[in-house]
This record gives sequence, structure tokens and C-alpha cells, in this order.
Amino acid sequence: MKLRQLQYIHEVARQKLNITAAAKSLHTSQPGVSKQIRLLEEELGLLIFERNGKHLDGITPAGQRILETTRRVLSEVDNINRTASEFADADRGSLCVATTHTQARYALPDTIARFRTAYPKVSLHLNQGAPPQIAGWAAAGDADFAIATEALEHFDELIMLPCYHWNRCVLVPRDHPLANVDELTIAALADHPIVTYTFGFTGRSHLDNAFAEHGMTPNVVLTAVDADVIKTYVRLGLGVGVVANMAYDATTDSDLVQLDASHLFESSTTHIGFRRNLFLAGYMRRFIGMFAPHLTPQIIDRAIETYPGPRFDDLLRELWPELPLR
Repeated sequence: MKLRQLQYIHEVARQKLNITAAAKSLHTSQPGVSKQIRLLEEELGLLIFERNGKHLDGITPAGQRILETTRRVLSEVDNINRTASEFADADRGSLCVATTHTQARYALPDTIARFRTAYPKVSLHLNQGAPPQIAGWAAAGDADFAIATEALEHFDELIMLPCYHWNRCVLVPRDHPLANVDELTIAALADHPIVTYTFGFTGRSHLDNAFAEHGMTPNVVLTAVDADVIKTYVRLGLGVGVVANMAYDATTDSDLVQLDASHLFESSTTHIGFRRNLFLAGYMRRFIGMFAPHLTPQIIDRAIETYPGPRFDDLLRELWPELPLR
């Protein structure tokens, strides 16, 4: 059994059984990938993939177990490489952060700028996607950190640490009927079409829950994953925008009126998640601390040592009052 063979079956599974795509990702040939998979199956005496002619069309039960172990093995190999790199050059390496557009556009720029200044030899990669994608990437080892508001809790292999709370605001053009209201209500919002986040993005579920508690359904006429897109359609008059507070810029969005909605919708919490067996190089711990200063190296170590279990839950309860509001 060779490490390369494990890398091949892992990538084929990741590419949804597309050997051509896996070969391209691995910078090798399709016949080479197919041959190594067959050799591994012959050595193990079982099939990892189900076949229909020359094509793969499924993963066998044994293959599922083997792939689970393979993911752990490859993760540990990556940890070995990171350990060696840190001892050879503590300030050199790579860091992949998976996150949503809102976090990448509004929450992370300052952190990334400071991190690049402190660690110019670290190659930084920012992957954007939907919250389930983000969590999946981190859980599978395709990203080091996942930063999101939703979906991280569905992956038990991720240690999730809270970073900050945030509220929503409502954006309307200056000549809109709601522009001069003293205090916004759900009933007033229900009278207007709404432009907001796609369900599953940036705490959208809290908006739906708030309307449901009042026995109402929001008239959502357009959804987007990008707050800048939402603001564009608010300007075009399609509806009132419901976005994260951090997405409003008093300078660039001066043509829009920002209405406080913190009393209407439950606040949301952004978390950073990483695999429980991930080797955290010094620069990775520093990135976490830059993004969420209350997550000190000592707190991170406690989280790793106590997850999962009641002591980890106690740690989260300790952290909760310290979380900033953005």
C-alpha cells in the first residue's frame, strides 16, 4: 500500500467518482489513477468503488470505511509536514480559510491585512462558499479553518469556537416610506417586499423565525448570497434589504438609510471551526487570535483538550459573555 494510492482514492471520492477530474487535480494521467486504484483493490482483496463498465458509479460499504480511514491518514500526513515545516521555518507555510462572502468582504479584511504583514511567507488561500460547503471543506481537510454563522454544528469532527455576535439592519432608499419611522416593527416590514440572504446564508433562519413568531410570512422577492448584490436591488426599488449590520458602509452606502433591526431579530454568532486532529502551527493560532482576540493560545489548547464533552461546554459558557458585538 502506497500513500499515493490513498491520495488517489481520496481525490476520486472528492471529485464525485470522476476519475478525469481527479487526475487533473492530482496533475497525473487518468490511466495512472485507474491503475493505482486497481492495484490497491487487488492488494486489499476487495472493491473500494462500484463499477458500471469502465465508469465508477458508487462506493462499496468497505470502500466507505476505507475512505474514512484514508481521510484521517492524509490529515495526519499533512500534520507531519506542518510540524516539519514549523521546525524548519516557523513563519513559512500555507493557510486555507473557507468562509462566506459576508465574512470575506466585511469581517476578515483587517485580519488578513495584519496577518499578511506579520507572516509574509505564509501562502494564504480564501475559499468562498455556502455554509454547508465551508464546513464540509474543513471537515474533509480541504480547508484549515471554516468561518461561518451556520452549518458548522453539523460536523462533529470540527471544533467550533465563537468569535463574535452580530445583528441585522434594514436598508431602504432615502425616499422610501420606512426611511423616517421611529422604530421598525415586523408588521411594518411585512407590508413591503424584502430582499435578503439566501436561506442557509448569514443567519437567514433568524429572519424567518422572527416573522413566524408573529404569525406572518416575509414577502421575500429576491435572495442573494452577497450583501452587495442585495444593496444593488434595494437601490433599484425591488424591496427593502435585510442584511448584516457590518455590510453597511456609511460612506459608500450614503444613498441608503440604515434602520436598526436588532430588536426584531435574534442576534447571530459567527464561529471559527477546525478539525480536532489538525496540527495548529504557530501562525495558525495567531490568525485565530487576530480574528478573535479572546481566543488566546491557552483557550485554543483547552478547547482541543476538552472537545467533545462537558468541560468543552463549560469553556463555551465562559467565552460567551466576552464575545464582542459587530
